[in-house]
Amino acid sequence: MGKLLLWIGLFLAACLSAQTISLENFVSGISNSVEIVASPTSDNRLFVVQQSGTIKIVNENGTVVPDNFLNISNLITFGGERGLLGLAFHPQFSTNRYFFVYYNNLQGDIRVSRFTANSSNPNTADPSSEKILLTIPKPFTNHNGGSIHFGADGYLWISTGDGGSGGDPNNNAQNKNSLLGKMLRIDVNSDNAYNIPPDNPFVGSEGADEIWAYGLRNAWKFSFDRITNQVWIADVGQGEIEEINRVSATTPGINYGWRCYEGNDPYNTTGCPNASTMTFPIAQYDHSGGKCSITGGYLYRGNLYTDLIGKYVFADYCSGQIGVMDTSNTIVWSPSFSANFTTFGEDNQKQLYIAAGNTIYKIKTNNLAVSDINQPDFLITPNPAREKIYLKNMNGKNISAEILDLTGRIVHQAQISDNDNSIDVSKLQKGTYLLNLKKDNQKWISKKFIKE
Repeated sequence: MGKLLLWIGLFLAACLSAQTISLENFVSGISNSVEIVASPTSDNRLFVVQQSGTIKIVNENGTVVPDNFLNISNLITFGGERGLLGLAFHPQFSTNRYFFVYYNNLQGDIRVSRFTANSSNPNTADPSSEKILLTIPKPFTNHNGGSIHFGADGYLWISTGDGGSGGDPNNNAQNKNSLLGKMLRIDVNSDNAYNIPPDNPFVGSEGADEIWAYGLRNAWKFSFDRITNQVWIADVGQGEIEEINRVSATTPGINYGWRCYEGNDPYNTTGCPNASTMTFPIAQYDHSGGKCSITGGYLYRGNLYTDLIGKYVFADYCSGQIGVMDTSNTIVWSPSFSANFTTFGEDNQKQLYIAAGNTIYKIKTNNLAVSDINQPDFLITPNPAREKIYLKNMNGKNISAEILDLTGRIVHQAQISDNDNSIDVSKLQKGTYLLNLKKDNQKWISKKFIKE
């Protein structure tokens, strides 16, 4: 397959040096991509949700498996913001073959269902195996939400839109007895449709038991950062403000503020609780420059592109720009790719993908991995280390090192000793780190090492 590299300039907020993000054509011919999910097994396939009602499998080399993994186009309403929208594999998929989808049924209502992959051919699923878990009536066609993921707690998290129209006319997002405009959290390991986790915040009190958080307008995409156990929610704005929320996945009952507030700005505060009871976004942006709608992504946890480690990568649908938010919550925008980005994906190696039109791209930067720059396969020893680490099979002089923690923060900088290729790590706290090497303005990254 030919590869198309689209190079654009992107300046880091943390420094003045130029960085380049590129989109490499990974697979074409898959239309209406609204979700990209890593394989539930140890391989590096991707499962791509097509809004029209099918799920396709893409192999690691970018080829598409001919047969659909699932085809439920006869069960859905497709058009506008409606269709097949979400996919999540059960944590024990390898033994139970269960996976879950989120779609608009033939009446246009929200539905969450479980299906079962075929035992004889795991590349296909049985469309007749549907077990309906949840159906939520919708008053309007837009604002369907649709992102579903399993948390580290083993429960299924579900983001729903506020029901549609504009301005949430039915006040669904603030109504704790409505399942619209919410983050739901359910236990799918049940003989019934589902069970309620006992620590959901409104169990035994006013509010629907399924609700984990409320006050969302249309959280089109959310994701978990497994290292910090935080949930990142990109909530699409009404007409002025797009917002990024980040909270601990163990904090229940959060009110994100909609319809009372759009981002940090008052929208319609009639009958609203005090703002002090709400959790406001950690970052927001307005609609200047042709922006209109946030497409949420992921905190980059791969080890190939050191300039992205620990940063949140997302996009704007209308402007075609990719945003990178650093640990100080500062957003840096790329120039426009002239594309409408609908979803991000993350594979089992924590590398990022993005979809627009009928194409899925790999996200790359110019800070290349060791496999990309023909460097020797050096080793770190000892690993775990106490006082020093030594780089075996590393040739050359004047090599500098940056040591990063797993949030992407540089915690130590040093020049590698020309005598024995060592780095003093005695002052580092115990933990796991990444080593970033630099010579002649070219960077590459080694494997992780542990300080004990």
